[in-house]
Amino acid sequence: MDKSAGGTVYLRLRKRITLAPGGELKLADIARLVATGRRARELGDLTIYRHAPEHGNRYVIDILHIIQRIRTAEPTLTIEPYGDPQVLVMISDKPGKPRMVVLMFAWLLLFFGSGLAIMNFHADVSMQQVHIRLSELLTGHSIRHPLWFQIPYSLGVGIGMVLFFNHLFRKRFNEEPNPLEVELYMYEENVNACVIADEMRKTGRTGADGDG
Repeated sequence: MDKSAGGTVYLRLRKRITLAPGGELKLADIARLVATGRRARELGDLTIYRHAPEHGNRYVIDILHIIQRIRTAEPTLTIEPYGDPQVLVMISDKPGKPRMVVLMFAWLLLFFGSGLAIMNFHADVSMQQVHIRLSELLTGHSIRHPLWFQIPYSLGVGIGMVLFFNHLFRKRFNEEPNPLEVELYMYEENVNACVIADEMRKTGRTGADGDG
């Protein structure tokens, strides 16, 4: 590559990627590139990291290490990084597939557990007595089992949960993320941040060093 070309490259690191043991990562694999004054493809072919057995099953690539690699290859290039300062590399032979037995067990556990939680809540607040009293106020008659009131209430609880989670099987009612997706996103973000901090602490790296 012509070192006198100069120009500017804009980088945005990916948050998390998977790499096979012994594999290598090029700049285009770990970052989105926008380059001026030269072809982005040439920069994208720059090798940033090669996995070694001593790295274990996860590795953190810091933006300073990437800048150092680019500076070595292109001293005159201006680098403008954006976004996260690290990318987490997970080492795995193949992507994990969900195990149906575990999935079904978790589904049954959550289904019956949530149902039991709702029933216990209704028992704690004496929901049946509330329904009887409301039915008596509306009709003027005390009925021990006001099904005309309890059945719509039960259906309303189910419909309310469906609307709250914005999901019915594979059907979505709108494009907004539901509360469960937001919580899962926050959980994944916190896990990534924790793993990155732990890896940086254990290796004692400042980001400018590393294998490549």
